[in-house]
Amino acid sequence: MITIRPVSDLRNRFKEIEKIVKSGTPVYLTKSGYGTMVVMSLEQYTALTEDIEERLDEADRMAEIIPELYCADEVFTRVKERIKDNERL
Repeated sequence: MITIRPVSDLRNRFKEIEKIVKSGTPVYLTKSGYGTMVVMSLEQYTALTEDIEERLDEADRMAEIIPELYCADEVFTRVKERIKDNERL
């Protein structure tokens, strides 16, 4: 279940927010009715980000080996084409 709270709860009800995120549920905070941030436990954050540095290092190694490099526009164009091709199936 998604937990959405006003950002003022972070200050006014910190213990309550802390209890929610420690249980493994992220808390989405809003300001004036719009989403502004997500609060999560350190364990959740670590699980999401722990292998990012390794993946970036691997991408750097692959870039040194593979002569073909693409700019962002080329990559997104290719991805969009593949999506369109799959939609036709």
